[in-house]
Amino acid sequence: MSDSSDSDTKPPVAKKIKVEGGSGDVKPEVNGNGASVALTSIKSEPYSDDEEDIKVRPVRKNEDTSLSRMCPYLDTIDRAVLDFDFEKLCSVSLSRINVYGCLVCGKYFQGRGASTHAYTHSVAENHHVYLNLHTLKFYCLPDNYEVIDSALDDIKYLLNPTFSETQIKMLNENAKESRTIDGTMYLPGIVGLNNIKANDYCNVVLQSLCHVKPLRDYFLREEKYADIKRPPGDVNFLIVQRFGELMRKLWNPRNFKAHVSPHEMLQAVVLCSKKQFQITEQGDPVMFLSWFLNAMHKALNGTKKRNSSIINKTFMGSMKVFTKKIEDKDVLSEEESEETTFLYLTCDLPPTPLFKNELMENIIPQVNLYTLLSKFNGINEREYKTYKDNFLKRYEVTSLPPFLILYIQRFTKNTFFVEKNPTIVNFPITGVDIGEAFNIGSACYDLIANIVHEGQHRGGTWRMQMFHKATNTWYELQDLHVKEILPQMLTLTEPYIQIYQKSDLK
Repeated sequence: MSDSSDSDTKPPVAKKIKVEGGSGDVKPEVNGNGASVALTSIKSEPYSDDEEDIKVRPVRKNEDTSLSRMCPYLDTIDRAVLDFDFEKLCSVSLSRINVYGCLVCGKYFQGRGASTHAYTHSVAENHHVYLNLHTLKFYCLPDNYEVIDSALDDIKYLLNPTFSETQIKMLNENAKESRTIDGTMYLPGIVGLNNIKANDYCNVVLQSLCHVKPLRDYFLREEKYADIKRPPGDVNFLIVQRFGELMRKLWNPRNFKAHVSPHEMLQAVVLCSKKQFQITEQGDPVMFLSWFLNAMHKALNGTKKRNSSIINKTFMGSMKVFTKKIEDKDVLSEEESEETTFLYLTCDLPPTPLFKNELMENIIPQVNLYTLLSKFNGINEREYKTYKDNFLKRYEVTSLPPFLILYIQRFTKNTFFVEKNPTIVNFPITGVDIGEAFNIGSACYDLIANIVHEGQHRGGTWRMQMFHKATNTWYELQDLHVKEILPQMLTLTEPYIQIYQKSDLK
């Protein structure tokens, strides 16, 4: 809805500042103590929905602007109700065009000219200060003048957090806690995600990826991917934008609340996956992780070549797959080899015993992580069956990525239901020599994220544990709940997805 229908509306008070061809907004004056004096600029030319076309000339020397230096309604702003995590839709028309956030009640409305929803709300509810959610400019309604005040910078930063290269470099060293509006203390990066209904399987993956340093450093700087060319009408780039926004909100040191809602991120996932992944239905984290990494790789114009995107550069490894077809009981075809790449490795748990004696009845089977990794040493063969053929395959990892993702396959589907394997995996947290396990030389890794499952396949819950390098502490996150845990507790869980970082990476 356009604001031009009320383009002649002018503030009833305060001296007008003529709009001329100029550059930028009115700069704040500086008093004798060096402190800035906030200015409120009032436009006298017709208002346009295109905020980029509106420019205010600088205030001339000795010009009387005393009537426009202060907005009398700034003290009505309630920061406790402000939440910019949800879709930027008008709460009345559900339109995305020209949406303003009311800074008094936190609701979204369209337009600011007379007869628009924001204008009507301001008159009916006596709420006067609004923020354009696209241009990040503040306005006072119904007087319809722009407010420029440095006291509002924290609100602007909440909507669109930004990070400099210096700030990003300090993230792994800064152990300082931040304080929310209500006084709650939190660590940037260690922030809970709201479970809207049944999206905890997405939350654990998103939180894990937000602690992979190359991804974090890349997506905290929007300019690195904002200008990537993409085909017209391609909606897949939306998940790149939304993931960048979510990353910046999770690491925001000036949040008003100690949690973030991934609503916009998940809406993009539903759209781009063509409803394969839903907010209202429980899903599999590894299926979401696989789709998400590949979708972002393609959206960033990645190819099959190594280092063609930040995804491949961070997670891509390579292996050889050797295959022999079993033609008869004792007859094997000639072995064939194939070079392939991977973003994660699938580790098979040994099957649980069908029958347990009295001594083994209450004992949960255990397996060592190195035993699971021996699948990829190029020596051990495994049999795979299709509906018409049998194959023997062996896998030989030839190169490892900076960050290695392991998927521990706990669920198997039989004729009647999905069965969960409760086998405990014994794994070291630091100094895991994965290269030695694959017979490709020494390559030590440290665990940085651990996604675990509790309960049965249906009705179970997902949670994750992550390592915060600045404090050298492990934290457990389950939706909005965040708590510190001992590293020894990690080995007592049922890991499902693990992310390891090369030990020599800074």
